[in-house]
Order: sequence, then structure tokens, then C-alpha cells
Amino acid sequence: MHKHNFYAGPSILSQYTIKNTAEAVIDFAGTGLSILEVSHRSKEFVAVMEEARALVKELLEVPDGYSVLFLGGGASLQFCMVPFNLLARKAAYMETGTWAVNAIKEARLFGEVDVVASSKDANFNYIPKGFTVPQDADYFHYTSNNTIYGTEIRHDLDAGKVRLVCDMSSDIFSRPVDVSKYDVIYAGAQKNLAPAGATIVIVREDALGHVERPIPTMLDYRTHIKKDSMFNTPPVLPIFSALQTLRWYKEQGGVKELEKRDIAKADLLYEAIDSSRMFEGTVKDHADRSIMNVCFVMKPEYKELEKEFVDFAAARGIVGIKGHRSVGGFRASLYNALPIESVRALVEAMNEFQLSH
Repeated sequence: MHKHNFYAGPSILSQYTIKNTAEAVIDFAGTGLSILEVSHRSKEFVAVMEEARALVKELLEVPDGYSVLFLGGGASLQFCMVPFNLLARKAAYMETGTWAVNAIKEARLFGEVDVVASSKDANFNYIPKGFTVPQDADYFHYTSNNTIYGTEIRHDLDAGKVRLVCDMSSDIFSRPVDVSKYDVIYAGAQKNLAPAGATIVIVREDALGHVERPIPTMLDYRTHIKKDSMFNTPPVLPIFSALQTLRWYKEQGGVKELEKRDIAKADLLYEAIDSSRMFEGTVKDHADRSIMNVCFVMKPEYKELEKEFVDFAAARGIVGIKGHRSVGGFRASLYNALPIESVRALVEAMNEFQLSH
């Protein structure tokens, strides 16, 4: 049975990425060695790293003065690397979900944190508006897409003269980004790029070196810039897979084309939810709705049917739609590699289940 993979992460990858990675597990670049065992110092893998960095710069139109890094530790490590490198006295954060909460917790180990806006009062089901970023902050941090709660900020925020930092783990490469507005962008690979294990960091080089604290070598961005992400052994397999995805993105027409497809997928599913007598979205303001992670539930009178629908969908090859435990209901992740045919299959299952009840 064909599977329709809606998991939130690790998540669906293109068949191009999977096929090329599988081949490299057997024989990487004609070396007679597996990508699992090749030296990261070999000329073949150095070429992988260089091309991956170059494609990130090309696809996101990264300007001069920025470095692209591939690091380990996931986006969660960036929760402390960012303040380690940038927080001298005070930072400003927006609190829009679990990952923002975790980032705030880590930043408080390094200095004062001003939470300038929060949607915690409504279980993070909206994006705060009308807040002010204090201009004496060292930086302003926000999370662009909230995988658990299904909200997303689909434009570049303005922090005035304050440095701007964004966790784009679950929506990077889903829209054009004006990288020049940011000082740090980071993203775990396991949502829209590669298997878990690698993290992309795009950092403005002149934003570094302004804190007085000593920074452990491994947590200093300058270490990895100087060594081209090769200071220690990088996560070789995920970076190779990331390169395949980046090549595929370019073949598909780049970020603008991916955005067009992602919007079409999200519109199809949201329309089915909004027109349903059985299902309803958890994010009421359409402007705040994520096109990456669509969260929805059964209306109160049908609540007891949620597990039955998950099983009903699974019997049709639809997997990964169970919602996060803090929200319940359902979550359909529509990452770049998910074809619109999978969304159509989910909509058909929703309609069929509704007709039978």
C-alpha cells in the first residue's frame, strides 16, 4: 500500500533524496566506500559540504557577509548557542509555542530576557500582534512556524535596529526570505531537508565577537566559520541527504515554486476543514495558519470519533496525522516533499468518514 506521510518530523523526504542517499550508502561517489564510513576529510565529502553550503546561499539568496554552517545538536542546541554568542545584557523573545518556550528558558541562563509578546493565554493558537521590540535588546528572537500548534509567521519581522534571530526549523525553504534582515537563522534538518542530525545555521559574521564572556570552543560560531563546519566530525549522512534535497529544490524551480505548491496544498486541506460539519481548525485567524503544519480537531459532538478516524485513515495508507498530545486531534504536516496527491487522499478520507457518520 502506498503511504501518505504526514509526520511532523522526522518527516517525508523526496524520492530523489531517498534514492540517492540509498545508493551512496552502498557506494559513495564511486569511492567503493559507503557514505556511512567515508572520511569527512576526503575530497569527495568536502565537495558535498561545499556544494551544500553554496546551494543554501543560492536558494535563499544569502548576501555577502554571511556564513552557512552545518552543525550537530539539532535546533535545540541553538537555543543556547544564540545567547552564548549574542546576549551581552538583555534579549527579547516572542513566545508562540513549545520551542519558543524552550529557547527562552535557555536564554535566561545568560542574561535578562524580555518576553515582548505571548500567545500562551490561548494555548498558542494565534500569533501575537502589536508588540514592541525594546531597542536596547541585544537581539530579538522568534520562531517562524509552530509545528505543535499550527501557527506561522510568513513574513520577515522588523526589529528596528535590534539584531534579528529566527528559528525556521519547520518552514525554511517554504518561502523567500530576506536574509539581510537577520543576524542568525537556524533550522533543524529533519522537517524540510534531511534526516535528523544536522542543523543549518546562517549567521552574519559581523554580529559575532561582541560579548565579553568566554565561549566554549564548540559553541562559538566563529570556530565553525573558520573551519568550514569541519572543526569536528560533522553529521556526514544527513548533510549528504541535505545536499540531495537542495539539488531537488533547485530542479523544482526554487523556493518561489515550492511556496506556490505549499500554499496550494494548505488551501486544499483548510477548505475541506472549514466546510466540514465534523472537523474544525484549531487556529481561527486564517492569517495565522501554518501552511506547513495543519492542526484540526473533531467538533465537540464528534470528539469520541477521533481515534476511529486515525485508524480509518491509516487503513488507507495515511500516516502521521495524530495531533500532538498538548493539542489533541490531528496534525497534517505538508512539507515540501509531500505531493498534493497525498493531501487529496486525506481530504477524500475525511469526506468518506463524514458521510459514514
